Amino acid sequence: MIKEVSGDILLTSAQAIAHGVAPNDHFDSGLALSLREEYPSMVKDFRHYCKLHNPEPGGAWIWGSAEGIKIINLLTQEPAKGNGHPGEATLQNVGHALKALAKLVEKENLTSLAIPKLATGVGKLPWEDVKPLLEKHLGDLHIPIYVYSTYVKGQKGEG
Repeated sequence: MIKEVSGDILLTSAQAIAHGVAPNDHFDSGLALSLREEYPSMVKDFRHYCKLHNPEPGGAWIWGSAEGIKIINLLTQEPAKGNGHPGEATLQNVGHALKALAKLVEKENLTSLAIPKLATGVGKLPWEDVKPLLEKHLGDLHIPIYVYSTYVKGQKGEG
C-alpha cells in the first residue's frame, strides 16, 4: 500500500527510510544532508562501502544502526564528475534502484518503508515521471510505503 503523506521523514515510524544518492555521494544537500547530520556513522560506512565495491548507479545499499534504524541508500544519481558534485538522476537508474529496493524489502523482511519524492530534488526528475516507477516496483509489496510528498520540518507524518 503506497500512501502519500506530509511531514518530516526523519520522524517516521516506518521501519526503514529509503532515499536517493550518487555513488561516493558527499551527503551535502537535501534529505541526504539531514541524514548525515543525524547518522554520521552511516555516511562513513557508505563511503567505505563505495571504496570497496565501487557501486554503479541503479543499486541499493542498506545500513542499520545499533538502535535498529535502517537507512536504504538508493543509487539513483550518476557519480560525481570533475566538479565533485553528484550527477543528476536518470529514470533508468531510479527504476533499477527501486527494483533493488523491492528485493531488499523482501530479503530483510521489512514491515514498513518511508521514502521521499525520490530523485526530484537534487536528482532533478519530475515527480510525474518517477511516481509510476515507484508504483510499478513497490506497489505489489504487502507493506505500508509512506511517500513523504510534502516536507514539514518537525512534524510527524502518518507513517
